[in-house]
Amino acid sequence: MNKSIITVVGKDAVGIIAKVCTYLAENNVNILDISQTIVQEYFNMMMIVDMSSVEKNFEVIANELSEIGLNIGVQVKCQREEIFDKMHRI
Repeated sequence: MNKSIITVVGKDAVGIIAKVCTYLAENNVNILDISQTIVQEYFNMMMIVDMSSVEKNFEVIANELSEIGLNIGVQVKCQREEIFDKMHRI
């Protein structure tokens, strides 16, 4: 399995989840786990996804997700699981 971590952070607005998840579905990215919270007016979502069936390379997916975030006013980051684990090791 080719796991990655996607985070979405920003001011809450209608359609954030729809736009991000539509993109993922259109690119054969399978959501394995998802957590979403809203604290006051701030939106935070974290997903663990499987990118095994994706035809585009990882950098293209990460850049396109970032672009979607810019268009809807949130920050979207996509990181490979092994990089995420190393960056967040205590």
